[in-house]
Amino acid sequence: MRKLVLLFLLVHFSYAQESPHLDYYLPQHLTYRTDIPTPKQVIGHEVGEWHVTHDKLIEYMKALAEASDRITFQERGTTYEGRTLPLLVITAPENHNRIEEIRQQHLRLSETGADKLDTGNMPVVVYQGFSIHGNEPSGSNAAMVLAYYLAAGEGPAIDDLLRNTVILLDPAFNPDGLQRFAYWANTNKSKNLNPDNNEREYHEVWPGGRTNHYWFDMNRDWLPVQLPESRSRIASFHRWLPNILTDHHEMGTNSSFFFQPGEPSRVHPLTPEMNQQLTGEIAQFHVKALDSIGSLYFSGENYDDFYYGKGSTFPDINGSVGILFEQGSSRGHVQESENGLLTFPFTIRNQFTTAISTLEAARNMRQKLLDYQRDFYSKTRSEASGSKGKAIVFGDEKDASKAYHLAEILKQHQIKVYEPAGDFTEKGKKYKKGYSYIVPRNQKNIRIIDAMFETRTTFADSLFYDISAWTFPLAFDMDYTEVNASRGDREITDLQLPKGQVTAKSNYAYLFEWHEYYTPKALYKILKKGIRAKVGRRVFSITDTTYDYGTIMIPVHNQDISADELYTFLQDVAAAAHIKIHGVTTGSATGTDLGSGQFGTLELPEVAILTGNGISPYDAGEIWHLFDQRYDIPITKIDESYFSRVNLDRYNVFILTNTWGSLGPHIQDKLQTWVKNGGTLIGYRNAVNWLKSNDFVKVDLRTTDRVAKNITYEQERDFRGAQVTGGAIFQADTDRSHPINFGYKDHTIALFRNTNIFMEPDEQSYNNPIRYTDNPLLSGYISEENLDKLKGTVPFKVQRLGRGKVLLFTDNTNFRAFWFGTNKLLMNAVYFNKFM
Repeated sequence: MRKLVLLFLLVHFSYAQESPHLDYYLPQHLTYRTDIPTPKQVIGHEVGEWHVTHDKLIEYMKALAEASDRITFQERGTTYEGRTLPLLVITAPENHNRIEEIRQQHLRLSETGADKLDTGNMPVVVYQGFSIHGNEPSGSNAAMVLAYYLAAGEGPAIDDLLRNTVILLDPAFNPDGLQRFAYWANTNKSKNLNPDNNEREYHEVWPGGRTNHYWFDMNRDWLPVQLPESRSRIASFHRWLPNILTDHHEMGTNSSFFFQPGEPSRVHPLTPEMNQQLTGEIAQFHVKALDSIGSLYFSGENYDDFYYGKGSTFPDINGSVGILFEQGSSRGHVQESENGLLTFPFTIRNQFTTAISTLEAARNMRQKLLDYQRDFYSKTRSEASGSKGKAIVFGDEKDASKAYHLAEILKQHQIKVYEPAGDFTEKGKKYKKGYSYIVPRNQKNIRIIDAMFETRTTFADSLFYDISAWTFPLAFDMDYTEVNASRGDREITDLQLPKGQVTAKSNYAYLFEWHEYYTPKALYKILKKGIRAKVGRRVFSITDTTYDYGTIMIPVHNQDISADELYTFLQDVAAAAHIKIHGVTTGSATGTDLGSGQFGTLELPEVAILTGNGISPYDAGEIWHLFDQRYDIPITKIDESYFSRVNLDRYNVFILTNTWGSLGPHIQDKLQTWVKNGGTLIGYRNAVNWLKSNDFVKVDLRTTDRVAKNITYEQERDFRGAQVTGGAIFQADTDRSHPINFGYKDHTIALFRNTNIFMEPDEQSYNNPIRYTDNPLLSGYISEENLDKLKGTVPFKVQRLGRGKVLLFTDNTNFRAFWFGTNKLLMNAVYFNKFM
């Protein structure tokens, strides 16, 4: 028996050495034009022989567009690393001659009067996207085969497909991640391919190629739209409103192939039932195609259609049908699996096969898909007209920039946003012109509005593939409510960040409150310049103007620059940070004078963060992005592999974010010494457990163990899954006088939580500046047991260690770059820790 197994492996291993041929992927019932270049003729190797790099992928797509009158190539922008974000428009040559007319006619399906359109003569639009996770590369490699097939294939079937379909081909959702992974797989490839799972080729170095430049999972950014790659594809989506959007992924090596529909009980209630019926009908084309090549597959389980921030679910709220594909991954060129040797070409063939079956489904279901989209928007218009005269107002009377950024997201989703005609008060909250925006509900994208603004606390299922809540005004810590829409408000077509200014030149001092979103950026510029600045720890008033906790004061005298130079410099700072800086002529104030000891001197933050094995790249990347892109504050990323050789004395703040594993004793000892010598260590999420177990802090945690009773073995997974807090929103009370809460105007705050770490409060009330309420759930799912444990706990603590401090956060204050509302908690910990 052992000899037979060895022979089997040797035969397949030998096969794996051979270069795949294009014929391995392509349907053989077609002929292919010889004037269209094959991938090998352009990139220098067969598809699947090496992992295609992004530059070669772009080179081939451009070559196809030049050679074929069926393809146009568009450049829609660049990634953080400067790589092209391409889109290929593929259709019959006669359609290209009137492509704008086709697009405009297609968009009219979503407008009033769409019932007059003859969908029997309209092309269907299919958006096919690949490898949003860069180390799931079979998709992007399959995109080359797909593009060649559509450019070179000949015969009545493909001619009919192209006449009746507009294909938007996005060959690489994540160019930076794809390039990073291709480099890894190719540089570790041997001439004699080695399928041993222990081979280095199949074990990427941290952070891996899954993410983009700042280590974001871009398949969670379709709704928040915070990354350049996302902005590009969302613009393309709304420009075309495709009928089908496909999202080609990979999963574990021992898996087979998945296609939607997913778990039927985990579909968001705003998704129409007809959407799922169409998904199921499309799935039958995948069944037939995969059966024909003998590939194993599964459907109807594991994955869901709940969070609208994913590529396969976002279309469902927009009158389209999103389709997720998940291919078992070779993670290199060939790897052993429970299903035998899994080769890279095999994974590419499955992706290509289902890309073709999608197009076959679109061709056969063309009119049904077009009619569904028309019906979807007809129903949403009815919903919207039922809300005529109603609107949602959101804003923050102290923070114009934060409100702007929420309005910016809405505008990217083609949601109309209005400026209030004037200041007004609603339900005890003040909404100021320039600091607030109004969203009428009577518009065609009312479903997206509902998805972004709703709070939901009851669910059909207790398991979630992703987060269960993402209420945007709560994420932005915004006041919001429903109002009457007829206020003489003006639609905003030219949304702009607020203009910063220095209100008056002073020879005494300048003041700015800490409320505005970009104040941390302003303060860093000031301190970096060598200008002395202080923070006010009391509320005070000067000449009828009240300044809140956390107000920054810059004295004019005893600076290293003149009063004129300081004024000019602060004008630049105010403009860059979109804030108002007030010049004052006196230090006499009601509450506390400007010379009081209640104004604490600030120091320039020198910040480092631990990265590498054991650290979550997502959490670390979110912080890197926040510092680098939002606040222009340098942050030093120190890898755990060389941490022991680093002199930490140059840093005054060190961030230890969520850990995925144990960190070595060399990290523990060195960090402990550094903190005892006066450093400030900020620990996030699971780092709380590590810091507790390694004697950095003494905190009491509420236990989360639960004993299963009357639970069968079959139910064990669901039992444990129901106790996961995968991502929900909770309310906490705040002590606004505490420096961690400087810049927040309310006594409550909405926090995003995706852990079950529950810290007991301190017996001294003043040591609990943030504390969950007795009824904390605002939106999302949490089990009853965990909700009970959460009540009254604290998500933030400060403890001394020697001459330094350890600051603990159980919750992620920087989640996926769109949780603007709690970013300042981290910045307060960075700037004001010496006063805590």
